[in-house]
Amino acid sequence: MSKSQNYLKGAAILGIAGIIVKILGAVYRLPLSNIIKSEGMGYYQTAYPLYTLLLTISTAGFPIAIAKLVAERRAIGDYKNAYKVFKVALTGLFIGGVLTSLFVFFNAKGIVERLGNSNAYYSLIALVPALFLVPIMSAFRGFYQGHQFMVPTALSQIAEQFARVVVGLALTYLLLNRGIPIAAGGASFGGSAGAMAGLLVIGLIFIKKRQDIKKELHETKLVEEYEVRDIIKDLLTISIPITFGSAIVPIMDSIDVAIVLNRLQLIGYTEMEANALYGNLKGMASTLINLPQVLSVAISMSLVPAISNANARGDRREIQSITSSGIRITLLIGLPCAFGLYVLATPIIALLYYKNDMATIINTGNLLSVLSFGVIFLTLVQALSSILQGLGKPIIPAINLLFGAVFKIILSYTLTVIPKININGAAISTVVAYATAAILDLISVRKHANIKLSIKDVFIKPFISALGMAIIVFLSYSFLMNFLGGKLATIVSVLIGVIVYGVLLILTGAITNEDLSLLPKGNKIGKKLERFKLFK
Repeated sequence: MSKSQNYLKGAAILGIAGIIVKILGAVYRLPLSNIIKSEGMGYYQTAYPLYTLLLTISTAGFPIAIAKLVAERRAIGDYKNAYKVFKVALTGLFIGGVLTSLFVFFNAKGIVERLGNSNAYYSLIALVPALFLVPIMSAFRGFYQGHQFMVPTALSQIAEQFARVVVGLALTYLLLNRGIPIAAGGASFGGSAGAMAGLLVIGLIFIKKRQDIKKELHETKLVEEYEVRDIIKDLLTISIPITFGSAIVPIMDSIDVAIVLNRLQLIGYTEMEANALYGNLKGMASTLINLPQVLSVAISMSLVPAISNANARGDRREIQSITSSGIRITLLIGLPCAFGLYVLATPIIALLYYKNDMATIINTGNLLSVLSFGVIFLTLVQALSSILQGLGKPIIPAINLLFGAVFKIILSYTLTVIPKININGAAISTVVAYATAAILDLISVRKHANIKLSIKDVFIKPFISALGMAIIVFLSYSFLMNFLGGKLATIVSVLIGVIVYGVLLILTGAITNEDLSLLPKGNKIGKKLERFKLFK
């Protein structure tokens, strides 16, 4: 198998694993929210941004850095120093994991009190084992990725997420009679259980492959010794810029927790009321905003190698074609999801979070209607960031997202303290943050790819199709709820929306025969539509 085939196979394996992980993660939040409701989700969501931030700082760029250095050494037959890179990185990440987990263990109570949510203590302390284990696991993942052997990473990711879901939900249910804060801690411990499962899987693979590693070490070519200080320097040089880009969203979310909870309490909400509102936003409404990423992530992953390949060959026409197609298909996903969530915001919340009281459902529905527009910009940021990475400009989307994060912090601080806006200010700031990043990314793509996008084909046709679908869905729900009731009317309206959107895409020419050919049995569908003169 050629190197390019190895790369594509590896990318496909990680891509499939990534989609499975995202689906499991998205599905996990729905039953969890129905068990611990908005109060519990508030505690859970208070702890997780800080956990993600600390994990990002301690691990973010290291798997990529390890993979790069290991691959470079293996390419010249220097298997001994390739393994040395792994050992040095593993030692460093082990120390980092110990320090980070000890820091949280001894400071958890003070941290949650400063955030204005003291009952989130159990949710944060339950993540301490994960803070120790995940950095170690990331060293193994980087080592195997450097071998272009992606199966261990994929299997450990799936095992990690599966254990997180099963253990998290089981503990939440079992601990519910001990109070919502402790039950939320059980949900958080799912993350630690997942880390144990992921490390166990990749560790067993390492033990199984140990003889192969020993064999390689005996076959190594005699080269200059790779000094530990040079390994550390090279690891940090590669990982720090990646960590910077990866840390922006966790930093933004961590600051947002403190701002929102404290500002809400400043205008008269109790700590528990502020926590419940935050749970409505982050634990329930935001979960649905992230669902469309399951569809758009596959497009984003395919854009990087495609653009990189065309860029390496200097094929500007192909870059323009791939870029235009990537943005258009992203909008074909993002626009209907956004419009559909907007017109059916409260009915969808009532359908999915049926165990919550009506006040929570209405409030979360209002938040979802605001956040729904963020789907468009969030999916665009994914695609445009991938395009810029493919063009060899990975730092640009990180800087653009940083600008968006600054806007979010300013708006959250300003708007949430206005009584009539309150928690909605945090939702508005999220949309503005991603809109800012998306617009800046689009400007950057046009500049560095030197392309002109067709406004009609890329933007107007998908917009008209999505708008038409939204109108039909709204009218369908308004009519059907009188006969079927809210829940069944919501399901039927969504199905009607899918059919109507598909028809409108064809009628407006927003989707082409070439697009259909990318789908399973798409060629057959295209030929039938040509027979009815729906395609030219």
